[in-house]
Amino acid sequence: MTDSTRRSGADEPYPFPYGGGAGYPAPPAYQPQQPVTTPSGITVWPGAGSGGDGAGEDGGALAAEGAHGGGKRRKARMSRPVALIAAVAAVSALVGGGSAALVTHATEKSDTAISTPVVNAKSASSSGVSAVATAVSPSIVEVGASGTSGESTGSGVIITSDGEIITNNHVISGANSIQVTFSDGSKKTATVIGTDSAKDLALIKVQDASGLKAATLGDSSKVTVGDQVVAIGSPEGLTGTVTSGIVSALDRDVTVSTDESQGQGDQGGPGGGRQWPFEFGGGQYNGDVGSSTTTYKAIQTDASLNPGNSGGALINMSGQIVGINSAMYSSASTQSSSSAGSIGLGFAIPINTVKSDLATLRAGGSDSNV
Repeated sequence: MTDSTRRSGADEPYPFPYGGGAGYPAPPAYQPQQPVTTPSGITVWPGAGSGGDGAGEDGGALAAEGAHGGGKRRKARMSRPVALIAAVAAVSALVGGGSAALVTHATEKSDTAISTPVVNAKSASSSGVSAVATAVSPSIVEVGASGTSGESTGSGVIITSDGEIITNNHVISGANSIQVTFSDGSKKTATVIGTDSAKDLALIKVQDASGLKAATLGDSSKVTVGDQVVAIGSPEGLTGTVTSGIVSALDRDVTVSTDESQGQGDQGGPGGGRQWPFEFGGGQYNGDVGSSTTTYKAIQTDASLNPGNSGGALINMSGQIVGINSAMYSSASTQSSSSAGSIGLGFAIPINTVKSDLATLRAGGSDSNV
């Protein structure tokens, strides 16, 4: 009897050999697969797992025997990592479409959130104008002046909590009495502190006032063409009227009269009267300015301005006063306020001009008659 060529510890012969009879089965008709050596130096036998049970040379042999053997032969166990990978692959195959959709949806949602534009608080929207109006309206007043030549209505801007108010000189020029109406409807008497007809500015002060909401004065040098602005005033005696538009141009030469007889030019309420005349671009508007005139650099705006807006505020979208509305053009052939209307051509005195003139106005103004 020849010695067995089986390795020590090898399994017994198959009970059901290929060719019948005892012993090992006859070699298969095809060339068995050869072991593969990976670049890292690990030898992988055909049918072997990636580690654990069944790995290495013995594991490969057991796996091969399990593939060809009967029911009593011990089957090589699949390694746990391989089983886990197989399970995940199977689940992915079943729900792959849905999973891909979820991943795609999540990615798209993330991209949408990133590209969503941020709403600018200073954008040209009605909510922005509304916010400016709410914040600044308490600082804008109606100015009613009466004198020997009649009555007029203009507007003014509160600049101190104790009642200092900036307005146009032509609104109060020649007045014997001045009454201020606040945004809450209350009224107080005011007196003239100083006037500067060369800049069409006047400073008045409300008597026995305290705790008033003063407006914030901005920087008109930072105003640019196209900026959105809000105008607040009392056109036609309608206190606290809000309009909006843009800055149409800068440094416009506007010429107005310095003659006191031209005073009380803005008329409010039914019946009305003439508007304040001015010159612009070589033409005269709203009447004759006379021979005594002054010219200043103005901010041009298309915000609607009408008789009674003079002395009111031109405001930027940060709620800062950038100009004092002073002149507006009407295309009406007559000078009655009932037929006059804004055509989007208005002018405001830059607020930096006002600020530079405050000390002079508080000292009584530059006019000799004050």
